Amino acid sequence: MSAPSGRPEVLWPLFGSLESLDGIGPKSAQALVAAHIEKPRDLLFTLPHSGVDRRRRASILEVQAPAVCTVEVTVGQHNAPSQRGRPYRVMVEDAQTTFQLVFFRSHGEYLRKQLPTGQRRVVSGKIELFDGVGQMVHPDHILTPDEAEQIPLFEPVYPLTGTVTQKAMFKATADVLAQAPDLPEWIDPALRAREGWPEWNAALAQAHRPMSSAELATTAAARQRLAYDEVLAHQLTLALARAQQRRGKGRATVGDGSKQREVLASLGFAPTGAQVRATAEIAEDLAKPHRMNRLLQGDVGSGKTLVALLALLNAVEAGGQGVMMAPTEILARQHLEGLQPLAAEAGVVLEILTGRDKGAERKAKLEALEAGDIHILVGTHAVFQKDVEFADLRLAIIDEQHRFGVAQRMELGAKGAAVDVLVMTATPIPRSLALAQYGDMDVSVLDEKPPGRSPVTTALVATSKMDAVVDRLRAAVAEGRQCYWVCPLVEESEVSDKTAAEERFKRLRAALGEGVVGLVHGQMPPSDKDAAMRDFVSGQTKVLVATTVIEVGVNVPNASIMVIERAESFGLAQLHQLRGRVGRGSAKSTCLLMYQAPLSETGRQRLEIMRETEDGFRISEEDLAMRGAGDVIGTAQSGLPRFRIADLERQTALMALAQSDARKLLLDDPTLEFERGTAARTLLWLMEQDRAIRLISVG
Repeated sequence: MSAPSGRPEVLWPLFGSLESLDGIGPKSAQALVAAHIEKPRDLLFTLPHSGVDRRRRASILEVQAPAVCTVEVTVGQHNAPSQRGRPYRVMVEDAQTTFQLVFFRSHGEYLRKQLPTGQRRVVSGKIELFDGVGQMVHPDHILTPDEAEQIPLFEPVYPLTGTVTQKAMFKATADVLAQAPDLPEWIDPALRAREGWPEWNAALAQAHRPMSSAELATTAAARQRLAYDEVLAHQLTLALARAQQRRGKGRATVGDGSKQREVLASLGFAPTGAQVRATAEIAEDLAKPHRMNRLLQGDVGSGKTLVALLALLNAVEAGGQGVMMAPTEILARQHLEGLQPLAAEAGVVLEILTGRDKGAERKAKLEALEAGDIHILVGTHAVFQKDVEFADLRLAIIDEQHRFGVAQRMELGAKGAAVDVLVMTATPIPRSLALAQYGDMDVSVLDEKPPGRSPVTTALVATSKMDAVVDRLRAAVAEGRQCYWVCPLVEESEVSDKTAAEERFKRLRAALGEGVVGLVHGQMPPSDKDAAMRDFVSGQTKVLVATTVIEVGVNVPNASIMVIERAESFGLAQLHQLRGRVGRGSAKSTCLLMYQAPLSETGRQRLEIMRETEDGFRISEEDLAMRGAGDVIGTAQSGLPRFRIADLERQTALMALAQSDARKLLLDDPTLEFERGTAARTLLWLMEQDRAIRLISVG
């Protein structure tokens, strides 16, 4: 096998310069690069999104205008414009009717050469009716009957950028298709036969030169095959990362259950079936001699924190230490407050380390950690710093995963020690995204709510009823209840979010009285933010006006009303997270979604889904269908692959198939050396999965 720098020679033409292609000059090449099409290979995977039917008709009367029509005509008289700015018209006649070809800013001499009166021509372009007369403005093709074969019967339409024309795209893709090499088949032959997929080259030819609109659909065999190639390469990379992780020597961590029993006895309620199941899955992974790499996925309020603590206690019982990382200081402190009393029941020392720890205090913590006197450490990414050393770290738990991509997970594993990794997320992720983003991980799902959480009633209220909502808050506050008031997302600017929150804060303070209302937004210094949260948690303030900074993790059981202003401007997953901040105590809770009338169709659909269900997984599937993958996770920081052909929203089954196929291939051929394995290596080079190739080389 060639070194990682050595791309197989058969693929070289696909990784050359764009300017070597027919129809692409320096200017077009520049425009394509700006659209992330940097080499012939990228062009090969940029498929037409629609097509134009240019089959020959006897007459324009056979199509319903406005529509594209290709027809043979006899050229009639030319009418040059009498004044500037008027169009040049040429009368033509097909087998059944006459119509006009219309040209703006055109040279009469050139047109008389192109369209000599009395001659036959084949024209193709869009026919429109003006005052009952057919007109074709600037035909796309004007050819003699002998040349008319050049017009494709079904012309592909490519997504265009900058100065690149359809004609240039057609020429360039024809050139790349001609250069596409014969490659060995990497798809399992039985699977290919079952799905009726064509070979790689045939699939490319069909996808670029479709014969009908049916061949443009994601369900067309050629497109499915090419989408499968993409997701298979991605899943192979994840499967190789997983195999690498498993090869990394792990350590069997087996606790005796004593500390877990003490904590469970102090709870006063039994864990849910889902919590028991997830705890057992994690314990089983910890007991194995290779490293755990598991995702714990739970809906809002499904009790992930308890499962995490039981896993950490497992490590402590086995004589080791555990660490729990949260994305923000507020969340790290909240974990500390929630877990410390429980850990104390079992005689376990739990400490926190954040960027705020300085000087002697930090030094003392680090020494206690290295000596093994701190059993469980809770912290932010400050835990990653070089001088943080453990006596015997067995388990790392990362909270709110979508802030850490696959690359960071690999980094954490590379910290050297045989650390087991558990990642937790409170964002229910649709299955296709979970496969794309966490295909290298095993997954545990918490899909039940613990006892004591009351259902939340969700209601839609127009902003015009603002006064009634404020009256309702006043009554709730008088009964000792607490409320959140989330301000709208204003454009993209944090400054205007801040202004909106401050305005709302002033109005509510005027309505409800001094000292009742608190304020927290992203522009505040961290200490002020923490103080405002503390006042609300302790019950000193009754209403908290906030931007979305409270989306994740804040726990105030006494808060029973959530008002979300301009709810139509939020994504579904975000609304679901926000709603999950109430309903944590025994009181009946309400979430009021305030919208600005009139609502758009999708806005109304989104809010009604929120009213119908509290099931985060169903909500996330709907969100994905309505907004697309990049929006749901926020593509920039998601570590999500950018597929050119595969469609994450509509091809979940393909992704699941690729995951099991990739895992099976590596089970049968861990170093990809047999016939299908070497073909799969070519696929990895073709799809630029260089990281995966390095993983095989390391193996």
